[in-house]
Amino acid sequence: MDFQYVGKRMSGERIKGKIDADSKHRALSELEKQGLLITRIEETKPWNKDIILNKRVKNKDFVLFLRQYSTLIHAGITITDATNTMSKQTDNYALRMALDDMLKQLEQGVSLSTAAEKHSNVFPELLVNMIHAGEVSGKLDEILSQMADYYEKEYRNKQKVVSALLYPSVVGVITLFLSVFLLVFIVPQFVTMFHSFGEEIPPYTQFILSLSDWLGVYWWSIALLIVLLVFLGKYMLRYDSFRFRIDTYKLRFPFLGVLAHKGALVRMTQTLSTLVNSAVPILEAVEITEKVVGNKVIQEVLHDSKESLSEGESITKPMKNHWVIPPLIIQMMQIGEKTGTLDQMLAKAASFYEEEVEQLSNRIKTLIEPLMIIVLTFIVGGIITAVVIPMFSMFENLQ
Repeated sequence: MDFQYVGKRMSGERIKGKIDADSKHRALSELEKQGLLITRIEETKPWNKDIILNKRVKNKDFVLFLRQYSTLIHAGITITDATNTMSKQTDNYALRMALDDMLKQLEQGVSLSTAAEKHSNVFPELLVNMIHAGEVSGKLDEILSQMADYYEKEYRNKQKVVSALLYPSVVGVITLFLSVFLLVFIVPQFVTMFHSFGEEIPPYTQFILSLSDWLGVYWWSIALLIVLLVFLGKYMLRYDSFRFRIDTYKLRFPFLGVLAHKGALVRMTQTLSTLVNSAVPILEAVEITEKVVGNKVIQEVLHDSKESLSEGESITKPMKNHWVIPPLIIQMMQIGEKTGTLDQMLAKAASFYEEEVEQLSNRIKTLIEPLMIIVLTFIVGGIITAVVIPMFSMFENLQ
């Protein structure tokens, strides 16, 4: 534990600082041995540490750390010395803080997996289990290198999906804000002019003017409704049944749902393959994959598969009755079970769907970019047209 203290030296000089000790009493004893008169001492507020440690480690920093850590251990350097070296070398503060704490635990005889488990914000559960498998098998360096490849692939696949969805999202937000700006600030300026000329306003223009008036009066209600929906959504996501419905809609959503579905399958097959290849027992491998796959629909299937395995049945038995797992994966897993090459079959399935994700994301970007431009032109152009048409009519009457 860390303690902050304020006190005086024998010379009367005021001092303040920090000390690491097992207890407040031990901290005071240590400071008194240094000839200090302590006037105030208190444990460092946990939230200060939590704010730092809860910061996420960037993927590239994490992958680089795993590769370097693996290299040090492969070179015959002890885990304690390797951890100390990486702690001094890394520029990421959250990672360094975690490694510093792990180093203290390693020096006390705690295993690396146990020390890493206490820093779940930095070291995912999957990695902790893989480290444990590496400790048991004596292949920790290989496991760490393998996990670096795993997280690098996972990041690359995630970026493919994000890049496919980024453009339509940005264009959609721009369209929304531009439409609101035109309706709230620009269109109302023409209302007085239209009425002063006494011209008959076309129905479409009247609709846009009415919409503009409505937004001008009730904009705060819309903003409040959006905020409430966001909070309600976050609250409802605590319930598994709601998350299951949302995840089902994600996978069934036209076109984009196919991309999300294939991406989830890549994550499932990659994770299972990595675990099985590292000699993690199949039942434990399925349980870990269930926790990290990130989709409630697939989690439910894996949960059923886990129960099937515990009853001595095949892992694929529950998968046959569920739409979310394609026949290709089921057939490859069945072959893997029969031939003892389940990890290899899963790796092949992961590679196949990884390529599918890349091709589909490129296709989506190619198709959706011109479509979004058309949508932007149609909505914004429609608002501008509603204002311009009556103006032409007024100018003709003036002439």
